[in-house]
Amino acid sequence: MSAQVKQPSQRAYCRKSSDFGILTREDDGFVTLCPEVDVASQGGTVEEAKANLKEAVELFVGCASQDEIRQRMAGESYISAMEVQLA
Repeated sequence: MSAQVKQPSQRAYCRKSSDFGILTREDDGFVTLCPEVDVASQGGTVEEAKANLKEAVELFVGCASQDEIRQRMAGESYISAMEVQLA
């Protein structure tokens, strides 16, 4: 009897991505958001918050269905500056 070796599944949605994160200072740390996939995280420093967001996005992509990933990434995200009059 020969043992079968299970090969890791090949996800159709494997690609490198240059998604961006928005970092916001909150109390003693930073909250981060990747708007392309609507995943958030946090950390005590900018570097920690960025690393935690990267890990959270990678975990999401590794666990979510292909349909959910495609649905979340189907939209467009823009960052734009604007002027607001303050009273």
